[in-house]
Amino acid sequence: MEIKNARYEISNARADQCPDTDVPEYAFIGRSNVGKSSLINMLTSNSSLAKTSQKPGKTLLINHFCINSGDWYIVDLPGYGYAARSKEQRASFMKMIEHYVLERRQLACLFVLIDVRHEPQKIDMGFLDFCGENGVPIAIVFTKADKVSQRIADHNVALFKKELLRKWEELPPLFITSSEKKTGRDAVLDFIQATNKVWSENKES
Repeated sequence: MEIKNARYEISNARADQCPDTDVPEYAFIGRSNVGKSSLINMLTSNSSLAKTSQKPGKTLLINHFCINSGDWYIVDLPGYGYAARSKEQRASFMKMIEHYVLERRQLACLFVLIDVRHEPQKIDMGFLDFCGENGVPIAIVFTKADKVSQRIADHNVALFKKELLRKWEELPPLFITSSEKKTGRDAVLDFIQATNKVWSENKES
């Protein structure tokens, strides 16, 4: 797939305030500082599209980016589990996230980002289980593959698969990426292209 253009459109605090469209959306979520903005910028080949920061927890709203003149959208969601925020703030963010992923009819896939440098974390597994229990269409994107050896990356991915299969009947799509080296870019975009095709066919039927 070729991304010809990508632009920021709007930010909202509630899912019911998001753009009223009939095109698919691909939302990105993960723990704070997992590399969400960098991944979005890598996929769109636009280094300034999503604002990156060394400070975790920068994304506070639901941010929509219009792709290929409105053919589909990328959605940047707030990160979960940022300990430096108050309990009330974390609860507010999770309510916003849950409302979006459970109620947003345009959501074609939720990309859950996992830092491949780490073994399975309780907070990530809990969020993945929440998605599975509620039938949210997801794919897992392992980030920062350039920061560790292939051996460590393969080891941690294998551990995640093992943990998931304790409760999941089958694994969701998995991608290993590096925003620095553009690893996994074609695989993720090909997946989006294939999903867009299915979305279009279902809309016409």
